[in-house]
Amino acid sequence: MQTTLTQADVAKLLAEPSATVRAELAGKLAVQIEDPNLTASETKLAQDIVRIMAKDVETSVRQALSQNLRNATRLPHDVALKLANDIESVALPILESSNVLTDADLVEIVRAGGEAKQETVASRLDVSEEVSAALVDTGKEAVVAKLMDNASAQISEKSFTKAVDNFAASDSIKEKMVKRTVLPAAVTERLVTMVAENMREYLVSHHQVSPSVAADIVLQSRERTVVGMTGQSSADELEKLVTQMYFNKRLTPSIIMRALCMGDVAFFEMSVAVMAKIPVVNARILIHDAGRLGLKSLYERTGMPPRFLPAVRIAMDVVRDTQMDGEPHDRERHRARVIERILTQYEDFGADDLDYLLDKLGDVLKPNNVA
Repeated sequence: MQTTLTQADVAKLLAEPSATVRAELAGKLAVQIEDPNLTASETKLAQDIVRIMAKDVETSVRQALSQNLRNATRLPHDVALKLANDIESVALPILESSNVLTDADLVEIVRAGGEAKQETVASRLDVSEEVSAALVDTGKEAVVAKLMDNASAQISEKSFTKAVDNFAASDSIKEKMVKRTVLPAAVTERLVTMVAENMREYLVSHHQVSPSVAADIVLQSRERTVVGMTGQSSADELEKLVTQMYFNKRLTPSIIMRALCMGDVAFFEMSVAVMAKIPVVNARILIHDAGRLGLKSLYERTGMPPRFLPAVRIAMDVVRDTQMDGEPHDRERHRARVIERILTQYEDFGADDLDYLLDKLGDVLKPNNVA
């Protein structure tokens, strides 16, 4: 084939004093180096020219090279790495787009510092968990905010947790995390708690609401959110979530009852297992014991209010008797059946205890919320 990459090009490149001419050659190389019809010798020639240009003393030449070869798959790895470690104006195009750079390369560049480079890496397509971890480790709010705003970035639960720990006061980072498509359940629960605290402060400072009333409103909002997300969690995620809530004193009787009344048996099983300090398999056997002794003994060991036990039994009876139908508002209909049974079919559940239960669970149990 006829190619413009010739020995004459090499000679001109080495002899030409004008940086403009050398920069123009970068655009020529971008087209030629990716040509699948290049012979092995022509490809090598193109790569040799690239190596020479990457060492050019003129910044404009290296900038042109980086800009034009940012998407080149045949860019030699050593050249890509050299450009990525150059000054920012040269490095950023390669850092933003080049797939020649490895995760190890990117981690080293992030650790070397330079916030502009770190932010550019955080914005790359499909950032790996390893690179995300290095970005979070920088401890820089702007860098981590860029990462959390990158929908394609893969971020481990450990990195999410570290980000929450390090930037608990950053509304920007919390907002970006909340808006991500997928979050580990335990991370979501912590974020809900943090956002809820801000909501309480706002209610007290901007409206005529007492701190105690504001706390109740926030608690109900938080519990509804947590219960709503647990159904999508794996067994491991659910165990982490419940254990975290327990040790932070957020695994309250009301949220456990709320989950059970919504038909989330898995959350109930895991919660009582954690509170009773027994394996969840053992808890399931006791909960689903055909007699009354297993559930009663397990419940008493959790330390939950004795007045809730009748309601727990009723909710479990409804779970056994009915299945979610998969139609719109099936959870609400299930909830309504639970409450109806509590109201009408358990004579031993006294009026005072019923009022206590309804007050604790709040508007989630109001029949007029059922569609």
